[in-house]
Amino acid sequence: MSLVTKRSTLVSESSPTNAIVVGCCKMFENLTNKFEEIFSSLKKAPSLNEKQVEEGLRSIRQALLEADVALPVAKKLIENIKPKAIGQEIVRSTTPGQMIVKIVYDELVQLLGDKKSELNLNAVPPVSILLVGLQGSGKTTTAAKLAQYLEKNNKKKSLLVSLDVYRPAAQEQLKILGEQNSIQTLPIVKDQLPNDIAKRALGAASLSGSDTIIFDTAGRTQIDLSMMSEIKELKSTLNPSEVILVADSLTGQVAVNIATEFKKAVDLTGIVLTRADGDGRGGAAVSMKFTTGVPIKFLGVGEKIENFEVFHPDRIANRILGMGDIVSLVEKASQDLDQENIKKTEENLRSGAFSMEDYLNQLKQMKKMGGMEGVLSMLPGVSKIKKQMDNANIDENIIKINEAIILSMTKEERLNPKIINASRKKRISSGSGTDSATINKLLKQFKMMTNMMKKMSKGDPKGGVPPEIFNQLK
Repeated sequence: MSLVTKRSTLVSESSPTNAIVVGCCKMFENLTNKFEEIFSSLKKAPSLNEKQVEEGLRSIRQALLEADVALPVAKKLIENIKPKAIGQEIVRSTTPGQMIVKIVYDELVQLLGDKKSELNLNAVPPVSILLVGLQGSGKTTTAAKLAQYLEKNNKKKSLLVSLDVYRPAAQEQLKILGEQNSIQTLPIVKDQLPNDIAKRALGAASLSGSDTIIFDTAGRTQIDLSMMSEIKELKSTLNPSEVILVADSLTGQVAVNIATEFKKAVDLTGIVLTRADGDGRGGAAVSMKFTTGVPIKFLGVGEKIENFEVFHPDRIANRILGMGDIVSLVEKASQDLDQENIKKTEENLRSGAFSMEDYLNQLKQMKKMGGMEGVLSMLPGVSKIKKQMDNANIDENIIKINEAIILSMTKEERLNPKIINASRKKRISSGSGTDSATINKLLKQFKMMTNMMKKMSKGDPKGGVPPEIFNQLK
């Protein structure tokens, strides 16, 4: 894939992967920016004394608190970091700043849960998964997301079951989500109580050959004694392998407190944090495992059913510290990119036959990855990159504009842009809703990009993205 294409593509809201790539990064945006500032000054110092380390730790603590991390959590993290950060290894190190970053990273990984927590699917099928939480936390959507995730990644056939007989049309909502995404749902029987629905679901799942049953329950608060009694009864009936709390990350410490109370009532096995794409602080995610002892298993990072991400503590720690997440980027690339198109483009590059048609395919491929911002957000130093993008005043609609222009070209024009004269530009302009100046920018950008890629394909070590190309995006 062309590096230039990364430069010339921006976020598209229509891309299912976009929210996954960008959303999680958004969750820790404020914390990441603060940490990058702190570490930037520490890394510059040729040596560090105890006073400098103490000041850095105070700044880290303040950054955590501003991100809505619980005070006991922030305090514990600093307590764990401090003896290592002021030790002899740091004092004698030739790169003390880097060593402190490594210490903070290690402690942060432990705080977040050490390693990803797998779903327990080892029971005799059908395996029951019970979703609980407050009303409005996103349980119903999460149920559908989880079902699709299990089918895609674990080859498990799921049955969706709504036990919410209280909220109007709650059962119908889950039924519609199932139908829209080809996921089986339990037929609705009116006036049936939750425990009776649960028993019926167990029998239906066995007959249909479902591997898992995902139960969506009614929203309830920890102080609603009758509703909490109901969920305890359901747990007893179902004996679920997983009892997962679905919590809204935007509520911050409230979500942590809710998790604590639900754990007391029904012994949670995992947590899904929803609306991570709208949470710029991330305090709930950082605090949850330490405070409750319950691992975060997934993040909901958008409204679409595909916007569902496994919670990897080590990768999350990398993102928080501004170190990027190359592993996730590669995984998403392997899942979402059209390998056949990539191979064809590479062949055209080698032969010098790279055309606007190839460029259009590259734009579409990059859009699947979340556009330029989506890709760059997974790279180290994301805050600096974002500042550069902001300072460059790049048009965020550039991918849509470029697509519209290329789609308004004839096949002949796409294959040979040199033939595009004034009259052709006028027709393309009319078809794409742009003007000649914008078309000229694209043509100039394409020419420079083509020349650059010819050099790169020949192994020219000087190959790279010319500043002129970046400027063309303004």
